[in-house]
Amino acid sequence: MAHSMPSPTCHDSIDLSYSDDHPESTALHNAHASSPLQLQNQLDAPLRAHVERIVREYFLVLGEEVPTNLYDLILREVELPLLTVTLEQTRGNQSKCAQILGLNRGTLRKKLKTYNLMS
Repeated sequence: MAHSMPSPTCHDSIDLSYSDDHPESTALHNAHASSPLQLQNQLDAPLRAHVERIVREYFLVLGEEVPTNLYDLILREVELPLLTVTLEQTRGNQSKCAQILGLNRGTLRKKLKTYNLMS
């Protein structure tokens, strides 16, 4: 399934880092400049707060452009590291990984194949 995301860089993942010559680079850099207390508050925030911030920043970067398949893109961006880290924590034990994630083993294996994580 192809995901077309009209954006300043036309990519398949949400990445808000830009080179210094990118027009939004300075604005985003300044938005991320925080005091140590603000950084600690960000680290203590729940996952949904981080996701909300990134999605809002993504729309800011897009400006007037309208993304497509954003739901699938966000799920893919979250699911891959979730699977990868959980597999690492279980030392590749798919049964334990499936149990931790609350998935049946067949569903886990399908997702691992989707992301080329099968060993």
